[in-house]
Amino acid sequence: MKKTLIFLLLISVLSCSVSDDTPRSYTEFLPIESVSMPDEFIKNQTYTIYLTYNKPTSCHLFKDIYYVVNANQSTVAIVSDVYPASSDCQETITEEETSFNFRPTELGSYVFKFWQGINTESATNEDVYLTIEVPVTE
Repeated sequence: MKKTLIFLLLISVLSCSVSDDTPRSYTEFLPIESVSMPDEFIKNQTYTIYLTYNKPTSCHLFKDIYYVVNANQSTVAIVSDVYPASSDCQETITEEETSFNFRPTELGSYVFKFWQGINTESATNEDVYLTIEVPVTE
């Protein structure tokens, strides 16, 4: 996850004009505050999973949902574009909601890891996740 964030930040910086040393925007992950999803899935049915997150400033704009699947485990985070050079940037916390659809195709269970930020109190600045395991039935 940290490597992906560094890669996204590097791309943002390199995409700026060569005549201006100030980045116009960069990409940042925003922590997921809460998740609304079923306690159980039925195989091959589509479900909407709702994510709530906070925009820390008016310079943060929703870009996408980071969604990576590894076998039956999915890692999910909110991707935001940040425009720090905006003259009307206000530091306000605005609660936002977004969603994505999920369709389980296998029986068993699916594990979702929702990124909730970085534990800055640990020596290694570890990522913190809300982990939810959901069983799948017929």
